[in-house]
Amino acid sequence: MAEKVVSFIPIKLNNQRLPGKNLMDLAGKPLCNYIFQTVKQINSIDEKYVYCSDDRIKDYIPEGLSYLKRDTYLDGYQVKGLEIIEYFLKDVVADVYVLTHVTQPFTRVASIENALNKVLYEGYDSAFSCVKLQDYCWYQGKPFNYDMKNIVTTQNLEPIYMETGAFFIFRREVFEKLHQRIGSNPYMYVIDQFEAVDIDTAEDFEFAKVVAEYLKG
Repeated sequence: MAEKVVSFIPIKLNNQRLPGKNLMDLAGKPLCNYIFQTVKQINSIDEKYVYCSDDRIKDYIPEGLSYLKRDTYLDGYQVKGLEIIEYFLKDVVADVYVLTHVTQPFTRVASIENALNKVLYEGYDSAFSCVKLQDYCWYQGKPFNYDMKNIVTTQNLEPIYMETGAFFIFRREVFEKLHQRIGSNPYMYVIDQFEAVDIDTAEDFEFAKVVAEYLKG
């Protein structure tokens, strides 16, 4: 029996750092439209939800995605992402969940599909997007990944992988047992710097405008 795969895009319209950002125009279309259209194209996802408390978002949701109204409590500034996941899993039962975010508009269809296949067919209990860093890094006032008395070239440094919010894919039991969006056997899916663009501030949005125009070709 095929496993049920469900995606959800949590979105709120009362953003604090950049008010209204999720509906702002980015290179000719609303910011939210980017990830909506991306998820719409993934045929291996059985059900696709936009998880929002505000009915206004329905005007922006394309055919192929469903609106699922969430509790306004989840719009609170102190609410953490894991709590939103917990609420959604109570609303929708599935075997595998694909969580994506509006604030990373340049996430590619192929990246989600390839990472999802790792979970569905290759034994990983989860997958997440990340960027590979090979540079001289410091942590708590000290070099983190290199010896100052024996500095190697950056290409010979042990890479560090940084999570991004482009997507998290996980089996239901991962969250039920660990209360995490990443399990004990995750696949780290490396994305490029374009996909990693994350919009939180007005400066981020201005940068995303440049990237959007560049990607248009």
